[in-house]
Amino acid sequence: MINKVGFWIAKGLLTITPFVLTFYLISWLILETERFVAPFVPSQYYLPGLGVLLMILGLAAIGALLNTFILKYALRFVAKYLERLPIIKTIYGAISDAVDIFKVKQGSENKKAVLVEVSEGIKIIGFVTNEVVADIVAPNEQRVAVYFPMTYQLGGYTAYIEQDKVTSVSLDVETAMRIAVTGGNSIPSPSEKR
Repeated sequence: MINKVGFWIAKGLLTITPFVLTFYLISWLILETERFVAPFVPSQYYLPGLGVLLMILGLAAIGALLNTFILKYALRFVAKYLERLPIIKTIYGAISDAVDIFKVKQGSENKKAVLVEVSEGIKIIGFVTNEVVADIVAPNEQRVAVYFPMTYQLGGYTAYIEQDKVTSVSLDVETAMRIAVTGGNSIPSPSEKR
C-alpha cells in the first residue's frame, strides 16, 4: 500500500510540475514587468496590468522597427562591440546563437526540418540552417548544413551532409524541434489527443 501511495505522489508531482513551473514563470515575468514599468508612469495614471500592456506594445514596436535600416544598423553596431568584450562576448554569443536556432525567417528556406540517413535504416531529425555555408565549407560537394539539437540540452552540432542523404519532412519547425529535443516524449499519442 505504501508503494502505491508513493507511486501516486510521484505521478501527481510529475503531472503538476509543468503547470506549476509555467504559471510561476509567467507570474514572475508579469510581476517583474510591472515592477520595472511602474516607476516610469505617474501614480495617478497607473493601473494594474499597465506595465504588461506597455511591454507588449514596446516589443511589438521593436519588432516592427526591426525592418528599418537605422535600427538594423544600430543593433549590428552594438552587437559588434559586445562581441569584442572578453566575458560579455561569451555570454552574448551563447544567448544570441541559442535564440537564432529557434528563429524562423520569413520567406526563407532556412531552418526547415529534415531527416538525415546516418547509416542504413537509421535516420535523425535535423534542421537545414543555411544553404550557403555548406558551399563555403565544402565547395563543389553538393552538401547541406544540418543542425542536430541534443536531447534535453541547449546544444547540438552542425554536420555537412550530402544532399541525397537529406529528406524534407512535413513537420513545422516547432514540432520537429520538440520531437528532437525531447526525444518525442512531448508529442501525445493519438489515443491521448481524444
